[in-house]
Amino acid sequence: MDDLTGFAAALAAFLNAVGRVDATGGPQPGEHNFFRGGPLASYEGEAIEAIEALGDEIRRDAVLRAWEDAMRTTWEREPVWLHGDVASGNLLVRDGRLAAVIDFGSSGVGGPACDTVIAWTFLSGASRARFRADLGADAATWSRGRGWALWKALITRCHRVIAEVVADHEA
Repeated sequence: MDDLTGFAAALAAFLNAVGRVDATGGPQPGEHNFFRGGPLASYEGEAIEAIEALGDEIRRDAVLRAWEDAMRTTWEREPVWLHGDVASGNLLVRDGRLAAVIDFGSSGVGGPACDTVIAWTFLSGASRARFRADLGADAATWSRGRGWALWKALITRCHRVIAEVVADHEA
């Protein structure tokens, strides 16, 4: 993809549009959507267990600081619609541009932080900054998004994403 920053802007525009849809009566977070939109605390046990299991493979203290920062925040606004699984495999590209978003099986209403995980799994540098700016993600939502990315990276042992999250947290 030649223009990852443009792609990030288009993805942010899509997520902003999803978030503007009336969330009244939408499905709340739960087992049916893996608690997407719910509190990150749903996965704290798994995250801490994974941190312990990874031991010296990771910068444990830095990982814990990033995790604890995410855990200090909560979504305190009205629920919004979220996709729930914004991953590179669910984003279709045509001619180097975002053409479609698929797999709405984890969609629901709640806090949108889970939809920012792509910032650490796929985007970096200028494209990550553009995604955050265009999304309008406040510091707390961004921190929880790092937490969602960190949880998933820890349980799947994705060292690259763990390092991305830690570096972003330390920046």
